[in-house]
Amino acid sequence: MTHPTSLPLGAGRWLASWVVTAAAFGVVDGLWLGIIAKGHYERAFGSLLADPANPPAAAAFYIIYTLGITYFATAPGLRGSSIRIAAIQGAALGVVAYAAFNLTGLAVLEGYPAGIVPLDMAWGTLATSSAAAAATAVARPRRAARR
Repeated sequence: MTHPTSLPLGAGRWLASWVVTAAAFGVVDGLWLGIIAKGHYERAFGSLLADPANPPAAAAFYIIYTLGITYFATAPGLRGSSIRIAAIQGAALGVVAYAAFNLTGLAVLEGYPAGIVPLDMAWGTLATSSAAAAATAVARPRRAARR
């Protein structure tokens, strides 16, 4: 028997789920970095922050990361028709990815702000999970109304 999360998605559905995932992650991460936690990151990183940010590097990150969210979380959620699967897979990806960034920074960069590590890891976990769950909720097929 084939497990529902192993069923393939068509190319068009996969691309559409990536677009929705990218939009969801872009919105939540933009609000977090641009408004909610902006001051915290500015205080923590100080002069290390690029002003302005590097648009090609930021675009590359968002494209690659949202492709990863789609592959590892949104698509499995869609295949299983489960927002829960997408949220759990997204949380797992988020904690691993943000831990890799933050703990590597803490390990090899002099003066990396240790206080930012748990906050950013928690944010990455929540943002990735939320984006995958939201994208799955939007992109999953709707069941026909019962008559």
